Amino acid sequence: MPYTKPQAQVINDKSRFRILISGRRFGKTFLAINELARFARFPSKKVWYVAPTYRQAKSICWTELEQRLRAHNWIEDINNSDLTVTLRNHSRISLRGADNENSLRGVGLDFLVMDEFSDINPVAWYEVLRPTLSDTQGHALFCGTPRGFGNWSYDLYTKGLSDKEWKSFKFTTLEGMQVPPEEIEQAKDDLDERTFQQEYLASFVNYSGMIYYNFDRSKNLIDNYKKKILTLHIGLDFNVDPMCAVVCVIEKDKIYVIDEIQIWSSNTNEMVDEIKQRYKKNIVIYPDPSARQRKTSAGGMTDLAILKNAGFEVKCKNSAPLVRDRINSVNAKLKNAKGQHSLFILNSCKNVIKSIERQIYKEGTHVPDKDSGYDHFNDALGYMLEYNFPLRRDFKPNPPTRWS
Repeated sequence: MPYTKPQAQVINDKSRFRILISGRRFGKTFLAINELARFARFPSKKVWYVAPTYRQAKSICWTELEQRLRAHNWIEDINNSDLTVTLRNHSRISLRGADNENSLRGVGLDFLVMDEFSDINPVAWYEVLRPTLSDTQGHALFCGTPRGFGNWSYDLYTKGLSDKEWKSFKFTTLEGMQVPPEEIEQAKDDLDERTFQQEYLASFVNYSGMIYYNFDRSKNLIDNYKKKILTLHIGLDFNVDPMCAVVCVIEKDKIYVIDEIQIWSSNTNEMVDEIKQRYKKNIVIYPDPSARQRKTSAGGMTDLAILKNAGFEVKCKNSAPLVRDRINSVNAKLKNAKGQHSLFILNSCKNVIKSIERQIYKEGTHVPDKDSGYDHFNDALGYMLEYNFPLRRDFKPNPPTRWS
């Protein structure tokens, strides 16, 4: 079978604007690449794939697109720096990032894919990309997971339920037929309930109020931790006012926050001294990945270099994890979709508790409020949790090979 039944519904629909809302691992990228090729097989067409950032466009789509096109001997020329492929029929397929809106202006397009469009500023569509389809009467496919009722993806989805030029589709991960049911069940262990509904059930979930809504004082707070400690795991957020660290113990899938450090008008060297003074244990630091370039201390050394020179084991990713992934990691440990709690905080960590209880979303958005100052300890905790318990699982579907 060339496509799954849900994919075939999207492919075979003739509406000018199609919106696909789906759970994870539905096969959206495969679908997008096939649609790019389907429109580009007609001579002299201009076809674009747009992701939230240039880096995402390249990492998600470029290699697979190139491999598919080469396999069918369609390529006349390829520009790796511009992420553009020219086909033998003089059509062009280009990959772009919506983080540079000016680079999206001034062209006429025959077809456009906006992938993970809920993470793209709606201005990129309404003011920049929509006009590129006017002269050509071009088509567009929007793909993504939902991001709440306050996100513009919900507006487009509802438009596709009534407007004759638009058509909306919504499928769960299970309906996508790419991920085994047991893997979806496993995801309930790893995700909090709201995130599971959003990421796997493709539900529009309202973002408002408390960010860490799963926090329950009666379930997540403890009075003491008396077990022998071999290794301390410390999440670190770099700020001059304040610099914050969350000190944790990891027991298999359980995390215990046993201490907090907050230093005002500080730098990384002072934080290192404070950690060394307090603890004589084996220590693993999980800093903000900006530590690779950032310098909060004099002397020319990066924050990452300072931490390593201090003798700490340092673990951080090459680039910062998505904010929502850090938030979801914390919420999933506070309480997962099965109702299990695995993040526990000592009552003495007053600032961590206050931060978790009080940080909220900016009104009408899924963007965390950082003006109140409650974000620093939460960010520090999120870096450590997201590194050790990442939520993104790469299920490899069995891709069909059809192009038409």
